[in-house]
Amino acid sequence: MGLHLVIGNKNYSSWSMRPWIGMRAAGIPFDETVISLKPESEWPAGMTWEKLISQMDAALRYPGMPNIWWMPIQTRLEMLATGVRSNLGIKVFGPNLTEIERISVAIERALQNVKGTRSAYAERLTGGYYLDFDIDRAAAARYGLRVGDIEDVIEAAIGGRQATQTIEGRERYAVTVRYARELRQDPDQLERVLVPLPRGGNVPLAQVAHLHFVNGPPMLLEEGGQLFGLVSVDVAGRGIVNYVEDAKRVVARDVTLPPGYRLDWAGQFQYYERAKARLALVVPLTLALVAFLLYLSFRSLKETAIVLLAVPFSLVGAVWILALLGFKLSVAVWVGMIALAGLDAETGAVMLLYLNLSHRKWAQEGRLRTEAEASRRG
Repeated sequence: MGLHLVIGNKNYSSWSMRPWIGMRAAGIPFDETVISLKPESEWPAGMTWEKLISQMDAALRYPGMPNIWWMPIQTRLEMLATGVRSNLGIKVFGPNLTEIERISVAIERALQNVKGTRSAYAERLTGGYYLDFDIDRAAAARYGLRVGDIEDVIEAAIGGRQATQTIEGRERYAVTVRYARELRQDPDQLERVLVPLPRGGNVPLAQVAHLHFVNGPPMLLEEGGQLFGLVSVDVAGRGIVNYVEDAKRVVARDVTLPPGYRLDWAGQFQYYERAKARLALVVPLTLALVAFLLYLSFRSLKETAIVLLAVPFSLVGAVWILALLGFKLSVAVWVGMIALAGLDAETGAVMLLYLNLSHRKWAQEGRLRTEAEASRRG
């Protein structure tokens, strides 16, 4: 058995030419650790999954690093399906990264007071530290250089460029060329990178570009043409629907959204919303189809109503079982209810058919002449 621990780190820096746009499998602010658990037969007496998670969560606490406890494959599936690494995520959309981060941090703090919040972490969007190359166009023009020429040197010498490709049987390997590490490991050495001139000779990079460090976003997240920040929430001990209802009230009360900014609740909650919308259409349609098929079978509105009225009473037992076992309502439970209702309608149709055949037979044999005889036969 394995357990996936995702730790969100608020204090981080990055070394990169520039941020990239899009969702990713794992980013800078996350540290992932897979914990292998012993078989449950070797656990201490009375130990349950919830107690184990609570004890590990209490034992591993670092300031600014909330924990998210998931199965290893669960994080990948959820990330691919919803783009969120936890069972609930809040996306903050807006035009300005600084304001998005402020709203996300405010939501993170507000959710700490909501029952069921095991951890809440807002991604920091402005904590990146980058080395920028500002090309001096006037200086480059004096040397007869174009901006593209200088950028090609920066890319090839520092980042690396594919020079050729080796072929080994059916395998292909790219050969990348760049400066040795000792020639590009600090800004002073980067300033001495040579840029070839069109008419021969070289010029140091510092003569045609200015190097300086700037703060910026470690990563840009975009969806639907808008930038957004993500607040990852690990919910425990409560149904996701009830939690979201309480969380929405707290966020609406404690967090102010400026004009042009909006929230989107994502993660497993999206599954519920989609399933709820589909069930609102599927359930009435299914009942109408069942009623239509029963009418085609019996050719009687009275007999069709008898079968349909028996279905709700047959579901009472299922509700009792759910209450006794402490199961929460979910999409799977509702699908099971629909399947059970179909089975109940089928059983009711068989019973009604048997009663109709028996009634017809006894009537033909003259055994239903009096009420007392019918009661005795029944």
